[in-house]
Amino acid sequence: MLPYFSKEAISALNFTLQGKTAIITGGTAGIGNATAAYFLGQGANVVMSGRNPKVTEMAKEMGGDRAVGVQGDICDAAHRASLISAGVEAFGRIDILVNCAGITLLGNAEELSEDDWNEVIKVNLTANYLMAQAVGKYMIDHKVEGCIVNVASQGGIIALKRHAAYCASKGGLIALTKVLALEWGEYGIRVNAVSPTVVLTAMGHKAWDGPQGEQLKQEMPSGRFAEPEEVASVIAYLCSSGAAMITGHNLVIDGGFTIK
Repeated sequence: MLPYFSKEAISALNFTLQGKTAIITGGTAGIGNATAAYFLGQGANVVMSGRNPKVTEMAKEMGGDRAVGVQGDICDAAHRASLISAGVEAFGRIDILVNCAGITLLGNAEELSEDDWNEVIKVNLTANYLMAQAVGKYMIDHKVEGCIVNVASQGGIIALKRHAAYCASKGGLIALTKVLALEWGEYGIRVNAVSPTVVLTAMGHKAWDGPQGEQLKQEMPSGRFAEPEEVASVIAYLCSSGAAMITGHNLVIDGGFTIK
């Protein structure tokens, strides 16, 4: 006999984000911008963070009254606080954080400067941690059973030449994800990471256009790199009630590259 599930139980586990409010860092470009658009399509309200001075206009054009843009640097504590304040003021609460802000500075390990190393770690790991910390504290204080998704990379689980700082930062972000999930689970807060392969954003093109990228694609079962929307849809799933039992997980979106 097949197990019986009530219609109520089934309808409670779905992939909609209707009525949720999400802060999305790095929201003016790449994966962050695609995620903002996808979330709006799934019924969420969105607070977009970005250094682009046109972020306010971009948000309004994308989502009308359901999107707010806040210009600033995610490494700045005042900016991080302003994102929470903007979301609460506009929509009443914060349910989701998607940490998309990130950079890459490439160089051979024996040549990479200390300044470049520090900048990548500051943006990709430290600022993402501090943003998660601020939102996590808000959720705990206000008893919000929310979701946090950190955008890591396949570079966090495998080695990539000339990516010493980048791989270290993303590996650290994956480890951080697990710690936050462990500590905050008792508050009903789920924390996960996604680790895409090369995504065809401006940063992805900068790092992987040319012979090196073509060689990498030949090593992938998919035979191609990812589109930003393909990552956005996975992030949305992890933030939905359909993923209610998933926390502390790093979901790899790599076209099968790391199965070898």
